[in-house]
Amino acid sequence: MPSNKKFIIDFDSTFTQVEALDVLGEITLKDDPKKEDKLQAIKDITDMGMDGSLNFRESLERRLDILRPNKNQITELIHALKPKVSKSFRRNKEFLEEHADDIIIISNGFKDFIAPIVADYGIKTDNVFANDFIYDDSGKVIDFNRENVLSRNGGKSETIKRLNLQGDIYVIGDGYTDYEIKAAGLANKFYAFTENVKRAKVTSKADHIAPSLDEILYVNKMNKKYSYPKSRINVLLLENVHPVGVELMRHEGYNVEVVTSALSEDELAEKIKNVSILGIRSKTNVTKKVLDNANRLISIGAFCIGTNQIDLETCTEKGIAVFNAPFSNTRSVVEMAIAEIIFLMRNFHDKSHGMHQGKWDKSATGSFEIRGKKLGIIGYGNIGAQLSVLAENMGMDVYYYDIIEKLALGNATKLSSLDELLATCDVISLHVDGRKDNKNLIDAGKIGLMKKGSYLLNLSRGHVVDIKALKTALDSGHISGAAVDVFPEEPKNNDEPFVSELIGSRNTILTPHIGGSTSEAQVNIAQFVPGKIMEYINTGNTYNSVNFPNIQLPFLKDAHRLIHIHQNEPGVLAKINQCLAKHEINIVGQYLKTNEKIGYVITDIDKAYSPEVIDSMRTIPGTIRFRVLY
Repeated sequence: MPSNKKFIIDFDSTFTQVEALDVLGEITLKDDPKKEDKLQAIKDITDMGMDGSLNFRESLERRLDILRPNKNQITELIHALKPKVSKSFRRNKEFLEEHADDIIIISNGFKDFIAPIVADYGIKTDNVFANDFIYDDSGKVIDFNRENVLSRNGGKSETIKRLNLQGDIYVIGDGYTDYEIKAAGLANKFYAFTENVKRAKVTSKADHIAPSLDEILYVNKMNKKYSYPKSRINVLLLENVHPVGVELMRHEGYNVEVVTSALSEDELAEKIKNVSILGIRSKTNVTKKVLDNANRLISIGAFCIGTNQIDLETCTEKGIAVFNAPFSNTRSVVEMAIAEIIFLMRNFHDKSHGMHQGKWDKSATGSFEIRGKKLGIIGYGNIGAQLSVLAENMGMDVYYYDIIEKLALGNATKLSSLDELLATCDVISLHVDGRKDNKNLIDAGKIGLMKKGSYLLNLSRGHVVDIKALKTALDSGHISGAAVDVFPEEPKNNDEPFVSELIGSRNTILTPHIGGSTSEAQVNIAQFVPGKIMEYINTGNTYNSVNFPNIQLPFLKDAHRLIHIHQNEPGVLAKINQCLAKHEINIVGQYLKTNEKIGYVITDIDKAYSPEVIDSMRTIPGTIRFRVLY
């Protein structure tokens, strides 16, 4: 940072995530029967002081009168505050240490606990300006230094005025008293810091609203840790992504927008123009048209198992990494399949429907145990394999068919053809992916091969089964029952009507694509997918990506990491290394993987890089995308 620039930084709710006196209240009042009322009173007084509606000295007096702390409790407060330093300040510790001489902490709090906190970040005690406690001989706080200008209104401005600082002065804070420094003509800019708290009265006065310290360093071209502030990474989450996933993204510092329903192709093509991360479920189609408008898109998260709704080929060509949740809802889907097999073979659906119509049909006709029956599983992936284990444990004889060689679990038997499986089994359960080749995999001809009186379950993809052929087989009695959770055409949201030829069919269970819709599964997915995306953004790791070469490597503390995505053609790696050698940059580590479409290179370097290097890397022939991580 040039020596003519100085940063004046507030402490409470800026350098730390919390108001220190609120935390002190938790300590001093822990055994007080009126603790909650007093804590709320402290918070209310703090807020009134911060937004300028209460005289500061009165605010201070009233809070200390409630708190009545002692030295031991101040020490306890210091230990409590150290983990509460704001995330973006922790991320940029190196920057704070390097430029400690030009960083001034100014606060209406107390130096007694502020100085030990900021010292961990290299900031000198002499650069900390705050109030002082006055203690009695027993170590109890009996007052504050009333001669200290920071104990009264306008104290921050007066302190800065007395310091007579030279050069450009930037103020970072969340309170009205921080803005007053700029209003007094003592600073060039006031940054309203909103990472922890956002006060409308303060942000309305700001020269720049800063969701993080990264943002401030970025706009001043001083960023040391990350190449791009996370607050500028726009995330669009569609289709009611679980709140856990939303919160994880927001906690990471991203700018997150949530839409409860799916969007049409035209709506998404317009919406995606400034989006860096897109999160969808099964109803949103990410087409080439959408991707052609996605100029800033880095990654897509499918908060489900399938990715057939995403044009993976175009994503790969554009250097967009796609992640899904291949395991997170497996158990939920399997439990549903087991339940539906039992329901179908006992004819529970029609019996229950009759009871609701007042019909008492106590009969064992058409009702069977599942023990000893033959279950045929089409698609022996994560779900099919786990269904195999549970079904066998319930006494079923399990057979499976998959186009890929898969190891049989338990006593399951692999059959050599789909036709053989259909002709052999009493129950057929589909667990295939959504590739185009699987359209109408089960058509009239295949249904005709099934045993008369057998049952069909489709919990995979809607287009896998010919619905008209299934309807015909149910009406004729060739198939005794069916359970369908996915359909060729599905409503985009809960307000649209559901239309299907299967409505009203006998012994047919229809469910609205809820195979993986359990609380447990949605939480698992909401944790897994954002985790993979954030890992990719932060470290370049692509492990579990469905379209990128998989690379997993550690975060390096003392290096810069460069990401280069290119067309899979000879010589690109050599050109990357020639570029770095030309600028005399030493490579600490380098990782390359390719697939049939692209090459993915992660390069760690051990010295500062110039803009010329970045420009050169971007212009290497075959480059799809280049970015600097840190």
